[in-house]
Amino acid sequence: MTLSISLEEIYNQSVSTEINTEPRPQVSEEDMQQAVRTLLIGLGEDPNREGLRDTPKRVVKALRFLTSGYNQSIDELLNGAIFKEDTNEMVLVRDIDLFSSCEHHILPILGRAHVAYIPKGKVIGLSKLARICEMYARRLQVQERLTQQIADALHGLLQPQGVAVVVEATHMCMVMRGVQKPGSWTVTSSMQGVFAEDARTRQEFMDLIRHSPSFH
Repeated sequence: MTLSISLEEIYNQSVSTEINTEPRPQVSEEDMQQAVRTLLIGLGEDPNREGLRDTPKRVVKALRFLTSGYNQSIDELLNGAIFKEDTNEMVLVRDIDLFSSCEHHILPILGRAHVAYIPKGKVIGLSKLARICEMYARRLQVQERLTQQIADALHGLLQPQGVAVVVEATHMCMVMRGVQKPGSWTVTSSMQGVFAEDARTRQEFMDLIRHSPSFH
């Protein structure tokens, strides 16, 4: 399928909740590792002891992986997997595992996403729905923005009759510190098009994703 403009342009036009994309200052690997060493010293540790000697390198490598979504392109991600298809029934991929990082404490957000759309002449490869979720999750996030970004990206790419996204997650910043409430979970949603306008369509989606959440 050939589009008159690139998928990246469609994506950029549609995602109003995107973060600032201005060029970021270049920081060397050594600078980042030194910052981790400084943190270790501030915590009362000796970064030169055997168990911590390679920790700065490992931490930087881990953080780069956990935030690799900043460097991903929608064009590369989709690899042309948008197809003309004359169907108008709901497409739903549920229980997509999500692993993100809270931007306030850089602690894990663990959960799942349920993503649905009703096509209007175009469909997307099913695995790409999971990959879009993963791209946005691998950034420093808040759950509300993550949910909206997934919905906006899908809407911009397909211009479907409607998009529905529900994210359910547990936040380690609420479990391991602060209020320390294991078992708590947060639900966010974004309903667009027919899902926002038609209560029956919205209810059908909610019925299809109903389950007992468990993150342990």
